Amino acid sequence: QVQLVESGGGLVQAGGSLRLSCAASGRTSGTYATGWFRQAPGKEREFVAAVRWSDGSTNTAESVKGRFTISRDIAKNTIYLQMNSLKPEDTATYYCARGWAGFGILVTAKAYDIWGQGTQVTVSS
Repeated sequence: QVQLVESGGGLVQAGGSLRLSCAASGRTSGTYATGWFRQAPGKEREFVAAVRWSDGSTNTAESVKGRFTISRDIAKNTIYLQMNSLKPEDTATYYCARGWAGFGILVTAKAYDIWGQGTQVTVSS
């Protein structure tokens, strides 16, 4: 059974940067994608970005495109989310998740079956 462990959250000022990591224990098939969702208090969980293991293809939400970059390290079984130009509205708990991506990377939370425990990102104004 694959387990996902996030790290890298914290407190940062607006305009700053953070890098989140998600390490997967156990082998992840190439037809799966691993990505990030976030959830702010009182709001629904929303897709941020994901990368497919087989070919490195990515999908990034419009709200973070140009500021956030997702990448993978196959040797380390780890994905990263580089977050630049952070805004207060990026404040949320960020969750790493795995979902099947045989026909492309999906953006709905229901398509992801394994989740990490979450890491808090707080951006102060």
